[in-house]
Amino acid sequence: MIEIWRSGEKALNLQEKKKIMDTATYYPVGQQNFRELRKDGCVYVDKTNYIAKIVESKIRYWFLARPRRFGKSLFLSTLEYFYKGERDLFKGLFIDSADWDWEAYPVLRLDLNTEKYKERGLLDKVLDLNFRKWEEEYGVEETAETLSGRFQNIIEAAHEKTGRQVVVLVDEYDKPLVNNLSDDGNFEHYRELLASVYSNFKSSAEHIKLVFMTGVSRFSKLSVFSDLNNLNDITFDNDFADICGITERELVDNFRHGIEIFANENYLSYEAASSMLKSNYDGYKFAKNGSDIYNPWSLLSCLAKREISNYWGRTGKPTLIAEEMYRFDEDIESLLNTQCDEITLQGFDLKSTSPLALLFQSGYLTIKGYDPVTALYTLGVPNKEVSESLFKELLPFYVKVRRGGDTETVVRNIVNSILNGQPEKFVRNLDIFLAGVPYEMKMDDENNLHNAIYILLTLIGAKVETEVRTSHGRIDLVLKTTRYMYIIELKFDRSAEEAMAQIKEKEYDLPYRNDGRRIFRIGINFSSATRHLDEPVIEEVED
Repeated sequence: MIEIWRSGEKALNLQEKKKIMDTATYYPVGQQNFRELRKDGCVYVDKTNYIAKIVESKIRYWFLARPRRFGKSLFLSTLEYFYKGERDLFKGLFIDSADWDWEAYPVLRLDLNTEKYKERGLLDKVLDLNFRKWEEEYGVEETAETLSGRFQNIIEAAHEKTGRQVVVLVDEYDKPLVNNLSDDGNFEHYRELLASVYSNFKSSAEHIKLVFMTGVSRFSKLSVFSDLNNLNDITFDNDFADICGITERELVDNFRHGIEIFANENYLSYEAASSMLKSNYDGYKFAKNGSDIYNPWSLLSCLAKREISNYWGRTGKPTLIAEEMYRFDEDIESLLNTQCDEITLQGFDLKSTSPLALLFQSGYLTIKGYDPVTALYTLGVPNKEVSESLFKELLPFYVKVRRGGDTETVVRNIVNSILNGQPEKFVRNLDIFLAGVPYEMKMDDENNLHNAIYILLTLIGAKVETEVRTSHGRIDLVLKTTRYMYIIELKFDRSAEEAMAQIKEKEYDLPYRNDGRRIFRIGINFSSATRHLDEPVIEEVED
């Protein structure tokens, strides 16, 4: 519930409003260059303690997977300027007090996030552009015939010219692969090229000080890293769980003033504002003992604009995710609230994509708990922002939403009927909405219809559960509001009467009799012949 500031409490004057605007400009939304961020005086959450861990470990090869917009590029940039010895940029940060010589190392930073790689040859161009720059910088006179050979020559030349081993940083190592999961030919072409380039990390080991690679995915069964058997993967490491993103402690330490401004601008208490930020942007977890993590892109965007919105959803369309979930034809609620082992989450390959790995690595699922006895992770959707993004993308795969005011009116009527205890109106408007179920949908499987209804009700903010277990069976749908509860049994090419008979026979409403809410039993049948819901059977449970 939103808490409104009471009349008579402090109002913002013009000077304070000016201060708000000045403060907002210092949030580094989208800023991925550490040097520019520090020179501009932007708010910076100090992650340099992780650099100290990297240095102290003496480990040479590192890998980290995190979802998009989680600060991977900024951390690589921080590493870059650390190894370049630019100590002035680190004044006041954790690493500034570390025992480090601060001498410059040659740094080769390769950013593969600059193209979509839908056409062959684009990766070659990106690599060639970077290699030309480094060949000129380190005086490579004779270039090899292959891109892999050129990279090897550059690493050796940089070491020879500077007298120091080379630091190699690869940002979004997997972008060409992720963007071609559905294209076998392009995928294999890019996999072979990347594998040949990355093979230099082993063959040129004597010239390398550090390799740090980031990406969204971890391809477990592909030979991208086949030659690099000592790669230190910290994706699930407890010691590095908070390396990207913003923890609750970091939020309070770095953004308290920003939260106060956000609260004032939206007529909220500090506590209410913090709760809104948490429910919308928090909820990620990347290791067994990791902290709850806020999405930095969304949090900073919200504090800069002083407005709750779906910032992460605007930065990319999860079409691949929606296509894969629809293709696997699984119960969506079960898929989004499930358990699995770490091997399932660690990676996927082109031929046997795991929907859980795909959802986890892309940020639509996260760790919600871990059971050491069974060694199983409990997964769930992180927050409201992610839920809205995912369900909006999924809905068109199950229901053809009509554009324009009609759809908005029907959805609004569905919401109002649920809130006002009007089950007949709810079913009538649900039928109008489902009239757009596409003919190509696999209607011989009622699971798709269940998914369509679940997605719709979740998207409009209803509290809905599917396949609810009781002592006598499973309820198809349980829909709850503060005053009403709807127990729904959905049949497919059978009858609404049969659905109601099942509700009564198995006493689905029995566990809820003392709940205090008015309870409605609803039996529904969907006819594949008419593509409509038949006349429902509706009864209110008497006290």
